[in-house]
Amino acid sequence: MTCNLMAVFFTLQEHTHEVNTGTMERPLEATRMENTTSACVLMERKTHVKINRKQVMLAKLRKSCSCTPEKLKNFLMDFLPVLRWLPKYKCKEYIWGDVMSGLVIGIILVPQAIAYSLLAGLKPIYSLYTSFFANIIYFLMGTSRHVSVGIFSLISLMVGQVVDRELLLAGFDLNDDASPALGDSSLQNDTQSNTTAFNLTIAGMNAECGKECYAIGIATALTFVAGVYQVLMGIFRLGFVSMYLSEAVLDGFATGASLTILTAQVKYLIGIKIPRSQGHGMLVITWINVFRNISEANICDVITSAICIVVLVTAKELGDQYKHKLKFPLPTELVVIVVATLVSHYGKLNEVYASSVSGAIPTGFIPPKVPPFNLMLRVAIDALPLAIVSFVFTVSLSEMCAKKYAYSIRANQEMFAVGFCNIIPSFFHSFATSAALAKTLVKTSTGCQTQVSGVISAMVVLLVLLFLAPLFYSLQKCVLACIIIVSLRGALRKFRDVPARYQVNKMDTFVWIVTTSASALISTEIGLLVGIVFSLLCIIVRTQRPRTALLGQIQDTNFYEDDLEYENLSSVPKVKIFRFEAPLYYANKNYFLKSLYRLTNLDPNLEVARRKKYKKEKRHLKKGDHTTANGLGIGETALQLVPKQTDFQALVVDCSSILFLDTSGVNTLKEILKDYKDLNISVLLACCNPSVIDSLKRGGYFGKDFGSMQEMLFYSIHNAVQFAKDQKSAVCQMPHRTATGDAV
Repeated sequence: MTCNLMAVFFTLQEHTHEVNTGTMERPLEATRMENTTSACVLMERKTHVKINRKQVMLAKLRKSCSCTPEKLKNFLMDFLPVLRWLPKYKCKEYIWGDVMSGLVIGIILVPQAIAYSLLAGLKPIYSLYTSFFANIIYFLMGTSRHVSVGIFSLISLMVGQVVDRELLLAGFDLNDDASPALGDSSLQNDTQSNTTAFNLTIAGMNAECGKECYAIGIATALTFVAGVYQVLMGIFRLGFVSMYLSEAVLDGFATGASLTILTAQVKYLIGIKIPRSQGHGMLVITWINVFRNISEANICDVITSAICIVVLVTAKELGDQYKHKLKFPLPTELVVIVVATLVSHYGKLNEVYASSVSGAIPTGFIPPKVPPFNLMLRVAIDALPLAIVSFVFTVSLSEMCAKKYAYSIRANQEMFAVGFCNIIPSFFHSFATSAALAKTLVKTSTGCQTQVSGVISAMVVLLVLLFLAPLFYSLQKCVLACIIIVSLRGALRKFRDVPARYQVNKMDTFVWIVTTSASALISTEIGLLVGIVFSLLCIIVRTQRPRTALLGQIQDTNFYEDDLEYENLSSVPKVKIFRFEAPLYYANKNYFLKSLYRLTNLDPNLEVARRKKYKKEKRHLKKGDHTTANGLGIGETALQLVPKQTDFQALVVDCSSILFLDTSGVNTLKEILKDYKDLNISVLLACCNPSVIDSLKRGGYFGKDFGSMQEMLFYSIHNAVQFAKDQKSAVCQMPHRTATGDAV
């Protein structure tokens, strides 16, 4: 035995350890270091005291149900974080940045709110309500200082798809320019939930609403249910569901939805009247209808769209290029809307060229109304993906800002905040909201310090709601469509990143492509579901058919690596080192065995069967029977059944990548231990983590008393290899018999 040679073994010993609760048994794992003298280092596993979960839950329940003034105060401050930070507000330090960012976001918010009403299939006034209430409520309940919560294109699209579907089922015309079906006879039947009559008072006029009121009824019901889902998820702490939305899934979902949004705006860009497609394949059907009706394009809308897109894109590119020199972003959207409205009004584009315009936007607030309960039942399923997507985007942006500016957020409180940003505004004719990336980035770049900026933005929207809304009557819809399309630049640029994404991770690229395709070609909700399922399947496939390898020794070191990946590795004589880079469980146990047999070029089951048959035929030969049952001569059969001379006497399994074992995994290791033992090949396990060791113990891998554990389990591959070499040396000094039974 050479100097400084280390052989590490595990032994299990028992001794008593006195604790306050009594005597407990603790296992000792011994590491023996062999040198000129023998020493033994004991590694003692910590004893984990068993927790009585029932008692813990009862204690937590008693603590939660108790009510004291201090606890009530903390609950109120946790529920309304503004009570904690607003009294500590540093006015001189923060006010200028908050006012500037609030004004900029408010100026951006107004044109975007009006534009995104097209996506939601609702009137612009409802988008303004949504933007106003969301900013106020998040100011009270949010924990992020920088996130901009309000109307978001992706959420608006998801709301619009549900609204369109329900309008179609109720028998309404989805054409935006169709006259409102006031007093429609289908609305008189109160017995059908999809034709409920609504009463609304606007400017002192009492009218029975048709399409418009039914649409906002659907949107508010959907928003209310989504908010309830989010609050329930917060109560039951179900935020972990967001973990299943990987970055590739979210990016693919956003890109696919962006294609759908782009497609939905094309008819406004060129001024054609085609029905709003519904259901699966909406993108393809819409493009077919566009090309069929391209000859009916409104030349005024086409020219206006071209000019607006050029101006908006140029301004955005210049803004990105000189953003470090600009103190705040250029309000290009607002300038375009003001100029376009003036041109449309004084040029009488609606009357002369039949260009579609936004129409009347009332001022003030509509009296609050409880969302229709009967419609909630119809949209309960649709509200679930809406709630999840809204929460995930909000928390993701909140965490991004918190990390960048070195503060913490409470994800559970964020879920409550976005939930109440949906529940409360739904009573005020608003629809679903979420944090928006573009406005959040603008907010941070313009000096935002706290959510006081959100109140400033809400005041800007309130100014429009109370006084300025009617001024947008002549605003062309094609201008709003241009604003929406240009805002999709970031999502559509993801296509340029596909080659780089493919180089980084091929599997994530496939997830992105599948999610994007499903979201665009089928529907956004199904696309999200497909993306989640496909990403989980990719994980399963990775563990079901993981990477396997035989390892070689790095010269002059105690380390071992993949023989196929690295040069100048030396093989260890009479020892095979096998690595399996995944947990070993029921789904990949067969692949584990096949890979092991293929790489070692030895199937122990076949080899044992071959040897047994060889011995049987040899006994026939000794008895004088020179023919076998298959008619072949004994000599020919013997040649076919000569036992294979194995080129290794020990198999070391590198368990460093095996995170856990289930019952099938333990049984698989026990199976190879038995099969190779029949061939006089020892199986040694190296680099096992405590979880794997415990699974092996419980599964009886080391026997009942763990007596052979020290000869089967090793801290490192090198320890196992050295033990195999020592074992081989000991065997070589003793006479042994070959597979044919001859003494050597």
